[in-house]
Amino acid sequence: MNRLLPAAFSLLLLLPLVAPAQAPDGKPLPPTEAKQAFLKLLDRPKVPLDAKVESSTEKNGLVTETLSFASEKKADGTIERVPVLVVRPTGSEARPVVIALHGTGGNKEGMKSWLEEFAKRGLVAVAIDARYHGARSGGAKGAAAYVDAVTKAWHTPAGQPMEHPFYYDTVWDLWRTLDYLETRPDVDKERIAMMGISMGGIETWLAASVDDRVKVAAPLIGVQCFRWSLEHEQWQGRARTINGTHLAAAKDLGEPAVNAKVCRALWTKIIPGILGDFDCPNLLPLFAGRPLYIGNGELDPNCPIEGAKIAFASARAAFAKAGATDKLVINVAEKVPHQVTPQQHKEVVEFCVKWLGKK
Repeated sequence: MNRLLPAAFSLLLLLPLVAPAQAPDGKPLPPTEAKQAFLKLLDRPKVPLDAKVESSTEKNGLVTETLSFASEKKADGTIERVPVLVVRPTGSEARPVVIALHGTGGNKEGMKSWLEEFAKRGLVAVAIDARYHGARSGGAKGAAAYVDAVTKAWHTPAGQPMEHPFYYDTVWDLWRTLDYLETRPDVDKERIAMMGISMGGIETWLAASVDDRVKVAAPLIGVQCFRWSLEHEQWQGRARTINGTHLAAAKDLGEPAVNAKVCRALWTKIIPGILGDFDCPNLLPLFAGRPLYIGNGELDPNCPIEGAKIAFASARAAFAKAGATDKLVINVAEKVPHQVTPQQHKEVVEFCVKWLGKK
């Protein structure tokens, strides 16, 4: 994860990702093997971080910074940079850090209230713009650039360099964010948390499950079972998050409308392995022993509760086996759709503060 690879390999590693074949019985790889497979699948050449601070202001005991760092060299030779927003207490002592991730169509500025809340509790708080969001959207509003990028990925011919903006490329950026945080003297690299909302919640469990540098995690309205949703005709909520891409795929496949066949073909190409080895129920056990807070809504169409229950059960079994049931919290808000409740918000802040060791 921390090595720099020669630039000559960049084109090769930017070819479409291909998930490893599942076991002959159709079952996903064991979680520990899935971890290595996922790390390998997303691995790509690194470039020097080349962090650049753009602004730093101080107000009411908090310092707000904007900066960026280099994440990777793309197939066209351009350097992909990650815009970062940091809010921290004044002073130079090493403090625990929380990475907070926005949802589809959002941006790092939309997480600023969370950052300030964490910073007032003595933590360094960090948000990034996901791929094709915020300062990375080329000026487009909301999720427009994101949907266009995912559609372009779907249309990429086999054997051609392909991006994976639907979750996976941002997961890579999150691993690089951890690399960057490890270089900061005001960060205690042994006490890092990650939390996210919706898309950010999915990116949280994908990125943090396989990276032990994240000591505390809190995916909100993101835990689900992709496979269950597909097999039980409950894919509609997830498809609507990038509706334009699904409509394009349906047209390309000769289908009159988006359906399970379209979703399976699309997801298999743009997020390979998400229906098996890298689905949430198979990765959550990797958190066992590390504090994990899960917040869902009972009526969330994006994360159908019956599928989410499979992930919950998987996590509970793993934490019980590890003798760490006290480190797992699952809050399902009754009669709540795709939103974080005030109670869940409060609990996540307290959970991170508690387990990162700050009172």
